[in-house]
Amino acid sequence: MSEDLWAGLVGPFVDEAYASVKGFVRTFVLHHQLLEHLPPPPATILDVGAGAGHQSFPLAQAGYEVMLLDSSAAMLARAQERLERLPADARARVTMLESDGERAEEALGGRRFAAVLCHGVLGYLERPEEMIDQLCRCAEDDGLVSIMTGNAKATVVQPALERRWDDALAAFDERTGIGVLGVRGRADTVEEVATLLEAKGVRQLAWYGVWLFVDWLEFSGVELDPSDTDELTRIAAVELEPPGETPTARSAASFTSSGARLRSDRRHARAPGHRPPT
Repeated sequence: MSEDLWAGLVGPFVDEAYASVKGFVRTFVLHHQLLEHLPPPPATILDVGAGAGHQSFPLAQAGYEVMLLDSSAAMLARAQERLERLPADARARVTMLESDGERAEEALGGRRFAAVLCHGVLGYLERPEEMIDQLCRCAEDDGLVSIMTGNAKATVVQPALERRWDDALAAFDERTGIGVLGVRGRADTVEEVATLLEAKGVRQLAWYGVWLFVDWLEFSGVELDPSDTDELTRIAAVELEPPGETPTARSAASFTSSGARLRSDRRHARAPGHRPPT
């Protein structure tokens, strides 16, 4: 295993990013979006780039068998600490594996899962193709593949709201920016992710905007209190409401693309020229 590049970011990731209003909204919205497409528990779920388990642990509590796969030993150590706070029955449904996501199939010995998640990972890779290939390989026939990544069509909004006008102008031609962890990352479009999934036999089922409003409030200088549970609940309800394919969703800071892995016989049966919905 290579050097743990994320070791120094564990604190900002767990204690700051996920402890914020944005962190709560991300977990809440993605959880409810996933439940729209997941098979019923105790189906198996692989979370690639799982970090400290913020997305996986609620699924374990809902009855799913989840495996956290992450290249960072430090992240998995924090996940283990957080796991101890869960009820015993949920803890029993969680396993962890240290591995690069881009070699997940080998690390898992070819095991496949009813659902494969990869949230907030693609943006830290120079190219997404190898990771997406591995995600699709790890999904069962008819299994779900869920990807969350930065929205390349909305990268201009953050610098504009922060009144960095030169950066905002440059963002029309660039796909990189500084994310919540202070690390530069790149972004993708809904159409690009759908095309990459389709090439691996995964048909896009739906896509959703993530951080539709709360991101822009923060960037424009509005202070949100994560201890205000009443406002948190109301924010989450508003964030969850807009579906994909709306101007509102198109302006989201990030998006989730959910697709189903087709059986080999169904892949061969598709009509020539088939394109995924976008």
